[in-house]
Amino acid sequence: MNSDDLRLFARIVKAGSISRAALETGVDQSTLSRRLAALEGELGTRLLHRSGRGVLPTERGEKLLEYAESIGRLLDEAGAAMQDGDGRGPGQLHIAAQPTIASLLFVPLARLLKARYPDTRLRFVEGLADQLLDKLAGGDVDLALIYLPEQGAVQSDVLLSEGLRLVLPAAHPLAGEVVPVSALRDIPLVLPSTHHGLRLQVESLAVRHGFAPRIAVELDGSIALIKRMVAEGCGGTLLPEAAVRDEIAAGLLRSCRLSDPEVSRQVGLVLARNRVVPDGLWTIVRLIKDEVARLVESGDWPDAQLERS
Repeated sequence: MNSDDLRLFARIVKAGSISRAALETGVDQSTLSRRLAALEGELGTRLLHRSGRGVLPTERGEKLLEYAESIGRLLDEAGAAMQDGDGRGPGQLHIAAQPTIASLLFVPLARLLKARYPDTRLRFVEGLADQLLDKLAGGDVDLALIYLPEQGAVQSDVLLSEGLRLVLPAAHPLAGEVVPVSALRDIPLVLPSTHHGLRLQVESLAVRHGFAPRIAVELDGSIALIKRMVAEGCGGTLLPEAAVRDEIAAGLLRSCRLSDPEVSRQVGLVLARNRVVPDGLWTIVRLIKDEVARLVESGDWPDAQLERS
């Protein structure tokens, strides 16, 4: 038995399920189950009652939780006492996001973090999801905010869902602010290539409605250039309202809500897999979640709904 095992056990109890604890810690669910089983085997007692609704501590588990929390607090106090400047935050912090998310979040988040941790060296990285996941796996960034689903992003904390709009040139003849998904069959589209999440989502949507999307242009790496191509009549595209509101205000583009069904995608916060997240990072994660909630609730993140955990 060691402090890491006790921390994991406490997180599982607080989360109420092993799957939720896996998302919160960034540790694979199978790894958590294995370490919990080893802890129960070492102590010779069952620590959790398991059911389809989650987990609850046994009587022995509740007693161990008291020790785990006490030891955790003591270790946190020791770590804080040893740091150079209590409460000054991490020495450096690297945060990554896809372009639309970055355009909404990076500026207010930078102001917030610099006010809270003036001595922390901040680095923000913007890129495509697969690039950011590679950086995360390589340790080049501490956390990433990406659109889901995305290949490889198996450990994520879903923050919000955001509507996807059909984006067209301002003078496009398609009438109405709301159009059915089936209307996409007749519209040439400007989209990323096949390995990107947005393209996969469009193709999956088309398959469910019995048609193949008409791809006019494939373009990777630049939302700005996709929007310009649409404005110049090269085709339509699918983007969130937040990505095109400036161009709509300028009269260059217009957007239509898709119906039958409405189309949306999720924004997730992704941490490194197979690694217990350092406790110091949880305050940063909480600040990010609070800032995302503020943007959504104020309307500064349009057409978005918070995911309530």
